[in-house]
Amino acid sequence: MSSTDDWIGALQARTEQALERVLPPADKPPKRLHEAMRYAVLGGGKRLRPLLVYSTGMALGAPEAVLDAPASAVELIHAYSLVHDDLPSMDNDDLRRGHPTCHKAFDEATALLVGDALQSLAFRILATPTSALPAKNQIKMLVLLAEAAGSRGMAGGQAIDLEAVGQHLTLSELETMHRLKTGALIRASVLLGAWCHPTINPHTLENLDRFAQCIGLAFQIQDDVLDVESDTVTLGKPQGSDRARDKPTYPSLLGLTQAKAKAQSLLEEAHQALRVVDAPTEHLEWLADFVVQRRH
Repeated sequence: MSSTDDWIGALQARTEQALERVLPPADKPPKRLHEAMRYAVLGGGKRLRPLLVYSTGMALGAPEAVLDAPASAVELIHAYSLVHDDLPSMDNDDLRRGHPTCHKAFDEATALLVGDALQSLAFRILATPTSALPAKNQIKMLVLLAEAAGSRGMAGGQAIDLEAVGQHLTLSELETMHRLKTGALIRASVLLGAWCHPTINPHTLENLDRFAQCIGLAFQIQDDVLDVESDTVTLGKPQGSDRARDKPTYPSLLGLTQAKAKAQSLLEEAHQALRVVDAPTEHLEWLADFVVQRRH
């Protein structure tokens, strides 16, 4: 096992432990809701967003203990978005990470409440006072995550996605949708880690932002590619669902070859941004490669 594998495994385990601590126990009332919250969050997923929080913050010298809160918060927002995206009123998916989606394992009303509760929990965690960070940094982080999750971020991107079914989008419109729906939360993950440095350098922040925007868009392009090339077992969710719903994607607009080329170009730009960051960025470089090379 490589040192990178060890590092990934250790941070994924740390993320799981942090989430385990902040989620309400399943045996505490309301038991069904708490059980469903834990079902939606624990025991699965790549944990890419927490990995980005930890990798960015640690590269800048932030202690892991300080990074636990933003890493947990951003993953809770991500988990809530998946629960709501899978609902019949949205994408109507039955499978997530190889298991029944939350509304299938429980029921639709419970799944709605799970998303609501996970979102509020994320902000409670991020707003909890700490002596490890200046208050202005915490406020900046709260605003950052709120914007990334809201109408000018993930929720807005999902709204555009729903409206775009069966429609023809220009390349610019498709990019805007992807940057909001998926890219905004990935960007927030990197910047949350950066703001865990008490006095983050503006030039460093600018280049990390550029890096984050590139990999955020590349991630969604690769998702579009995998929806064409992969299979349901590998993906852990229904393959071909974008095509079945007549959703606009990079492969449908550019073709598969050009979509892959676009993702590769964004990857190269991401690496360029990291080269001028005065910090050890090898783990961020690895995560950027993973975003484009992953098979699920």
